[in-house]
Amino acid sequence: MKYDFSSIIDRRGMDALAVDSIGNGYAPDAPKEGFDAIPMWVADMNFATVPTVCEAVATRAMHPTFGYFDPRKEYFDSIIRWQNLRNGVTDLKAEHIGYHNGVLGGMISAMNTFCSHGDSVLVHGPTYVGFTGSLRGSGFNMVVSPLKQDENGVWRMDFEDMERKIVEHGIHAAIFCSPHNPSGRVWEKWEIERAMDLYKKHDVYVVSDEIWSDIILGDNKHIPTQTVSEDAKNRTVALYAPSKTFNLAGLIGSYHVIYNKRLRDRVVRQAGTTHYNHMNVLSMHALIGAYKDEGHEWVDELCETLTKNAEYACDFIDKNFKGVSVARPQGTYMIFPDCAEWLKEHNKTLDELVKMGWDVGVAWQNGRTHGGDKHIRINLALPFSRVKEAFDRLDKYVFNA
Repeated sequence: MKYDFSSIIDRRGMDALAVDSIGNGYAPDAPKEGFDAIPMWVADMNFATVPTVCEAVATRAMHPTFGYFDPRKEYFDSIIRWQNLRNGVTDLKAEHIGYHNGVLGGMISAMNTFCSHGDSVLVHGPTYVGFTGSLRGSGFNMVVSPLKQDENGVWRMDFEDMERKIVEHGIHAAIFCSPHNPSGRVWEKWEIERAMDLYKKHDVYVVSDEIWSDIILGDNKHIPTQTVSEDAKNRTVALYAPSKTFNLAGLIGSYHVIYNKRLRDRVVRQAGTTHYNHMNVLSMHALIGAYKDEGHEWVDELCETLTKNAEYACDFIDKNFKGVSVARPQGTYMIFPDCAEWLKEHNKTLDELVKMGWDVGVAWQNGRTHGGDKHIRINLALPFSRVKEAFDRLDKYVFNA
């Protein structure tokens, strides 16, 4: 490989929530003596980003003025080229692209154009905790349509349940997470088409969160929601960011793709109402650096690394953790094991199991915050040696102690 995904980076004291907050309250507890913490909870990566990001930021930072600015043409050109090469999008123009201070902020700006406060919004369960907090905190009623696992353990949408809840609750807005977090599903084209046909039938506008769209495992393929039909293009606000792909969350910055001019104008107006939603100049240069040719190569190698990590973790669970089942992720770097049978057999609560992992330095995340009452959410974006060490500890000290 050209890039380094095996070195263990010491992130302590370098503004890393995933590491520095362990043992400080809402984060995982600090491990017992004799164990170091392996950060597997916050959805960021323990890899060095592509060098062109650091180079672009450093080059801009050398100029000693940081005043008001407009986004460069290069910013829009970089996004257009990235979406073309990664996702086959051929009709994207600069006018369709707009900035947001984070995908969740963009989601709420869109919801405020789709809905009135108190309206119901359809989401799939398990549900990303950020959706839950943002929707409820902004005065919307979240209606959950649970995903179901088929005979092969693959998470699927329950279209009948979706339609029933749309009708029962008078829903006209939905969040479509693609790839889905936390299940790791990469939706097939027919699934997206059927969902969007359903939304068209009942006049439901859609926020498609595609922040994970670059992190695709194995031979799976991301299909942008807006590409499945002309109607989907015109009823969808798609949200992207380089932050998840290149581990740039600390720099802030995401963008929308909205083709429908009326909808775009309303979302832009809503997002700009408070005048807070302005791009950071270093964030702009970070995106330009990330979306260079080196970024494409880096992401390809990243996905190879994450595929290996996910295969190892899932194989290890299947072979060694009786009573634990896991759907193999097709995208993202998270897995969401179901521990229900293990908990029942060992007369343990989920909280007790989570704490057992924390005690030996496996800083994983309680799945309850994402709607998994018997699940644990595990981040695999670490060097393979760290993933292997974590599962060895879980084997020796937790599931087979």
